[in-house]
Amino acid sequence: MENALPNSSRIKVAVVGAGYWGKNLVRNFYELGALSAVCDARESVEATCKQHYAGVKFYREYSSVLSDPSITAVALATPAVTHYELAKAALKAGKDVLVEKPLSIDVHHGEELVRLAKEKGRILMVGHILRYHPAVLKLQQLVQDGALGKINYVYSHRLNIGKIRTEENILWSFAPHDISVILSLLNEMPNRVTCRGGASLSEGIFDVTLSHFDFPSGVQAHVFVSWLHPFKEQRLVVVGSEKMAVFDDTAEHKLVLYPHKVEWRNRIPTAVKADGEIVALEEREPLRAECQHFLQCVEFRKSPVSDGAEGLRVLRILDACQSALLNGSIDLKPAEVAPPKPEPAYFVHESAYVDEGAEIGAGTKIWHFSHVMKGARIGERSIIGQNVNVDGGTVIGNNVKIQNNVSVYTGTVIEDDVFLGPSCVLTNVSNPRSQVNRHSLYETTQLKRGCTVGANATIVCGTSVGRYAFVGAGAVVTKNIADYALVFGNPARQVAWMSRHGHRLDAPDADGVMRCPESGYRYKEVTPGVLQCLDLDEEKPLPSELSKGHKPYRQLKEETKYASSIA
Repeated sequence: MENALPNSSRIKVAVVGAGYWGKNLVRNFYELGALSAVCDARESVEATCKQHYAGVKFYREYSSVLSDPSITAVALATPAVTHYELAKAALKAGKDVLVEKPLSIDVHHGEELVRLAKEKGRILMVGHILRYHPAVLKLQQLVQDGALGKINYVYSHRLNIGKIRTEENILWSFAPHDISVILSLLNEMPNRVTCRGGASLSEGIFDVTLSHFDFPSGVQAHVFVSWLHPFKEQRLVVVGSEKMAVFDDTAEHKLVLYPHKVEWRNRIPTAVKADGEIVALEEREPLRAECQHFLQCVEFRKSPVSDGAEGLRVLRILDACQSALLNGSIDLKPAEVAPPKPEPAYFVHESAYVDEGAEIGAGTKIWHFSHVMKGARIGERSIIGQNVNVDGGTVIGNNVKIQNNVSVYTGTVIEDDVFLGPSCVLTNVSNPRSQVNRHSLYETTQLKRGCTVGANATIVCGTSVGRYAFVGAGAVVTKNIADYALVFGNPARQVAWMSRHGHRLDAPDADGVMRCPESGYRYKEVTPGVLQCLDLDEEKPLPSELSKGHKPYRQLKEETKYASSIA
């Protein structure tokens, strides 16, 4: 999500429906300085709004909101059965729309709203609030980074004894949030849905349902919802091959990782339990973040995280679950299985293969006979040379260049601007044996921003190569390499310092300063073993005039020798 803050004074939002949930939208948009009007038919609501929200207009009729030219966007917190008509009218009136879940109660109506928003150039966002929860955002990052390993199973429980509705069943009331989160974690649609439930209070209105989903990747998931439960439970569990994650919205520590493992002892699988790891989260109200994101999207004309297309995917699954309640299991049609995919903004040679589920950034090129496996993440503008294998769970940054015949194994983290020379070797197990399965014991190898690994060099797993370090051809790295270090040999040892431009730095002057012959930047060992550039922050990109070489390496070397001889 964008970090830029919207100019709320230019965005005028009307909240339609100020009841159980709508009053929270009213409060948030008011505190964000964007609330222009509240629309509700009840006289008591009008009195409360005038008391607490000075300067905010109040309308009894929705038509008054639509005809008010000062209102740029509406937030709909009305019963689900009204969402289609109200959202449609707002879009036709040229207003951006935030509609509470679900998008509508009919798939065809949802499709029409998405199409209409596109035709009118309007923002259409669905209030899937968990997509803006700090714990869910962190969980998405952990899954994408491969921290949990291969995802095996996901389940969620959303249970309570509380507000019981008669206009919609528990499936449509509680399940949309969890379905939205599961889709965002797995980045795929289920191809089979099963749903069972019971209607104990009102005939035909299910108050408990259990939905089960089969995904094309083999992952299974279930969503259990009820408003007839003795206590409140809001829990989502993601079971991975490396770690298990528990998001409990009712607990003090909302996201905890469990690095439990399964070991085979005497040919019997045995659970090996480990203590939970509490994940630090940003302190932020999810609804505030959702409202802020809507304002950002309206201001900067960006597609929301939970846009109409995402709301439509959730709606299709809800519709399939509803049908399965009455008719048994449902196989989703191919058109419903996955959202339409845009043409890739990256290049893959016809002889290369990219698995479904790999993430590749814009401008990246993948050349002959290379293979990028499911779960791998490659950033923008990177070049993957010939015969390169990228395992699932690897993370490769932007502007990374990987030369021919390199295998990037699970557990490898390659930051931006890294160069890997031909046939260099990366490992992920220190003591590999074919007879001993150590798939759960992969060690992390980190290649930090801007470093270079020479041809045929070997990086032993569990080590890190520092920023802008330079590993000479054929070297064997067995321990961590400092930033800007130049290392040679077996085992690799530091012999000098290198500049960010890849030049060996000469002996320091009287002030301890070394100068790069190409850029002129000054470097200094600020403490023993720690080199820093004095002229440019490591985080900043190179200035455009210094990001392209103009003289060959040998010419610069000769010029430097000459300058030294006459000094």
